[in-house]
Amino acid sequence: MNLLAANYLCIKPAGRNHMTSMTQHAFTYGKYLITPLTRQRENGRFTSVVSIRCGRGSETRDKIYTFIHQFKSQETALMYAASKGREWLDLKNLPT
Repeated sequence: MNLLAANYLCIKPAGRNHMTSMTQHAFTYGKYLITPLTRQRENGRFTSVVSIRCGRGSETRDKIYTFIHQFKSQETALMYAASKGREWLDLKNLPT
């Protein structure tokens, strides 16, 4: 099991949970656009979400990872999502 598989659980959005996009935190690496996001839970805490996008037009692919760890602040949740995006890039670019 790779590092990301050990640290995330995909969760479908529920009706009351909402996602906040912080696009100023998006960054690119080669052909990938990494966008850290947050989702506020009913208890007021935040979970991290990261979008990993590549391609253009009808060839665009977007992977969304939602993490189960909850944070008190939105900024901390964003930093966690960004670090997981960077971790994914590092794993993706390992020599085979």
